[in-house]
Formats: sequence, structure tokens, C-alpha cells
Amino acid sequence: MLYKSELKSLAGCILVVAGLSACSANGDYPGTEYAPQMYHSVPYEPLSQITDESAGGWLSSSGNQTAEFYNSNPHNPNRMTMREPAENTVKRAGSLPYRYPKDTAGSTYYLDLAAQTLRNPLPENEEILAGGRLLYDNFCSPCHGGAGAGDGPVGEVYKGVPNFSAGRYAEMTEGHIFHVITHGQGRMWPYASQVDPEERWKIVRYVQTLQKQQ
Repeated sequence: MLYKSELKSLAGCILVVAGLSACSANGDYPGTEYAPQMYHSVPYEPLSQITDESAGGWLSSSGNQTAEFYNSNPHNPNRMTMREPAENTVKRAGSLPYRYPKDTAGSTYYLDLAAQTLRNPLPENEEILAGGRLLYDNFCSPCHGGAGAGDGPVGEVYKGVPNFSAGRYAEMTEGHIFHVITHGQGRMWPYASQVDPEERWKIVRYVQTLQKQQ
């Protein structure tokens, strides 16, 4: 006959064994885990928006019960995971992408192609020109000068900055100017990371007014 204390010990051992056996894993069964979400991350396909509601998620900022990863960016048609940018942030890509890549060393193939085929999609009006002038003053005038004569403070130190209204520079096409802003040329560095495509086309509009100056 077992005493009461022995019964308690036996019951405790049975519970410990049962508990440990519940933690064992085999096959597709991971076993019973305490707070598994703390050490098993939810797997997401890279750059792919989750659409399975059973996957769970935090509530959206609009207060509805739909998980944030379903409706975070309604303007994204490709089901990618980027969220809608916060208000007043500066966009890094526009709706007017450039068409041609950078030339390899010693080649001007894509520059020549851009010069011949690219056309400015923005209208030539006062609003576009005003925006182009503001962008030009911020990004271009330190080298090219306020009037495009190549006499900006940087241009005075690093000689060879072109005068937009002189020689062949006065004949550069809109596609040529856009391609050079995008990829750079010679000692001029590319500005694609600082100025989005739509802003580049605005600058092109303004530079074309400087080309016509005497």
C-alpha cells in the first residue's frame, strides 16, 4: 500500500513526464511551446504583400478591423509590402521614369539615344518654369551659376563648367539634358538620387530658357 506522500510524489512525476512529452516534436508537429511568437518570426515572402487574413496583423490606422498589411498602401497595384508614405515626406521616385540606362565607359550610345528620342512630358507654362527655377537654384546654380553661364561659386574653382547659352551647349536637346542630370557626364555627378524624374523635367524646362539667353 502506498502512503499519501508517495502518491503525491508519483502524481507529480506523472505530471512532469506528461508535460515533457507534450513538448516533444516530431514530423510536422512542433510540440507545445510557450509564447512561440516570441522566438518564431512570422515568415513573409520578400517584397510581397500578405493577403491571408488568418495570418493576423495589427489594426489599421483607420480603426477598422482589417490587418495593416492588407490595406496599408491602396495605391500599390503590385501587392508589395511598402506602406503609404507619411504626410509631407519627400518622395524618391516619380511617375515619369527615365528610359535609358547609363552608358559604359567610352560610350555615348544611350546619351545619343536619349538626346534624339526623349521628350519632356511636362507642359511649358509659368508654374512648371517657376518650379524648375527653384530646383535649379537649389541643385544646379552652385556650379552653373544663376544665369547658366558656368560661373557659380563651385564653377569658379572647378573650371570647365559649361555656359548653357554658348556653342553646342545652347543646342542640347531636352532628352540630352535630362539624361545628363540623371546619370551625370564628365565631372558632373548624377542627380537621380536627389531629384526625382518629374523634378528633373522641370529643371530641363528652365535650363532651356537659359539656353536662349545671349
